[in-house]
Amino acid sequence: MKVYHDIVVVGSGLAGLRAAIAAAEKNRNLSVAIVSKTYLIRCHSVCAEGGINTVLRETDEFDTHAWDTVKGSDFLADQDAVEFFVREVPTEILRLNSWGCPWSRDDSGKIAQRILGGHSSGRTVFAADRTGFHITHTLYERLLTYPNVDKYEEYFVTNLVVEDDTVKGIAAIELKTGELVFFEAKAVILATGGAGRLYGFTSCSHIVTGDGTALAYRAGVPLKDMEFVQFHPTGLVPAGGVLISEACRGEGGYLLNKNGERFMEKYAPEKMELAPRDIVARAIWTEILEGRGFDSDYGPYVALDLTHLGEDRIKERLPLIREASIKFAGIDPVEEPIPVRPTVHYFMGGIHTNSRSETPIKGLYAAGECACVSIHGANRLGGNALAECLVFGRVAGELAAEYALNAKQGKISAEFRQKEEKRIFDDLLGKSGDESPYQIKKELNETMENYFWIFREGDGMLKGVKKIQELKERYKNVEINDKSRDFNTDLTSAIEIGYMLDLAEVVAIGALKRQESRGAHYRLDYPKRDDENWLKHTLAYYTPEGPKFDYKPVSITKWEPVERKY
Repeated sequence: MKVYHDIVVVGSGLAGLRAAIAAAEKNRNLSVAIVSKTYLIRCHSVCAEGGINTVLRETDEFDTHAWDTVKGSDFLADQDAVEFFVREVPTEILRLNSWGCPWSRDDSGKIAQRILGGHSSGRTVFAADRTGFHITHTLYERLLTYPNVDKYEEYFVTNLVVEDDTVKGIAAIELKTGELVFFEAKAVILATGGAGRLYGFTSCSHIVTGDGTALAYRAGVPLKDMEFVQFHPTGLVPAGGVLISEACRGEGGYLLNKNGERFMEKYAPEKMELAPRDIVARAIWTEILEGRGFDSDYGPYVALDLTHLGEDRIKERLPLIREASIKFAGIDPVEEPIPVRPTVHYFMGGIHTNSRSETPIKGLYAAGECACVSIHGANRLGGNALAECLVFGRVAGELAAEYALNAKQGKISAEFRQKEEKRIFDDLLGKSGDESPYQIKKELNETMENYFWIFREGDGMLKGVKKIQELKERYKNVEINDKSRDFNTDLTSAIEIGYMLDLAEVVAIGALKRQESRGAHYRLDYPKRDDENWLKHTLAYYTPEGPKFDYKPVSITKWEPVERKY
């Protein structure tokens, strides 16, 4: 089956919703489709807790927000993109306010702000600790007002269609029927989120499998800076890494080791618990490795103490954290500290775009976590991700609309449709084999956690690369047990695992090649930052034999790299 739209947005998180709204608003005659493998309000964005950074008060400045972001990135962020970004965020916050987003308020009734790690002032706007949930619902309600937007919920994207370096559309499985549907489009916006499920202990939902990133990579778009994986300092133990928001530390929470020490004094004496995430995560892991963590049946951890905040403040500002701690750990943070350790949270790298969300393929745009603009460089500051989704989602939507108004309708050939049907239903679903995709995923998770965790070193990473390449070979012989078509989660899971294997190889080889420590990429064998040789972006290009690597200079406008201290 074929359907026709001017613009197709893949992904229904904040970036995807914002892009669809922007495109629909740009011209009401444009036909916009938003395609999601879940229901639109079941996106991973609803899990975001801490807030959004923006300059709202006279006591703050755009250059200060930009400097904090550049310094936090360990000077790998493109400064032209950062300067554009910080100036655009306030408009998005006030627009959401006018659309009904229930921001938390201070005593004077103004939009409240808190401070998150790595920032020099309290510029983080929030809605208690359910910020992503409330923004998602606000955007979804706004989306419903546009008759030129069609929603395709529970459609799983299997391919990008690209001819002559121009996007023509996408292929997707309608999960309800198992039918392969081809969306012919003038422009496509990828807003599919990150790839946290490469790891087992992660704050990311099970849907966060890097789909759009892998599809762009296979279609010829380079992936940028994929070796930089963010480990959020506080994942709930034993709940598999469920996020315990940075808002806890923003509200005044303490990190304690088993000796009762606020150990961040050793690692970031000025910022303490409000140092950037890479520094706090390394500090926690060091405490654990050196035997100062608490022991448990679920592994070692440190304590996040909120008890001094008082019950009223916790209920007002951190209600979700309290609920999650009680439900998943049996601990009420009003009464006792929360057990936490670092959890995989975010990919700084992604689909290579310019500072306006354009990829090298005509008509193809990317926004949100799947994209790498880059404003996060080697380490993202808390509160900048949701802001990125809003700013660059809008930019991508508006540019895609402008492009679509002057472009020809995409056409997907009968030959491509036949090849895609055969690839999915004959070569994957229909074949026999002796490998389980779930076993391969289990071993992939173990490999990433063993060799590409917070501390990395060359010999271990080399073993990890070889293991990932072995898993890629074994994946060619997987068998899917469920041979039916409708709601075949075995099939979609197997395709997701294929995406993750491609991305894991890029992460692994990129990390092995980068012989320095910068931001979230910390090598025990190269513990220093090396600006002379490595102040540059990694670009990975797909080839059938594996990724081919190149490099690109960082854009520096105002701030030359200096030693990064907190």
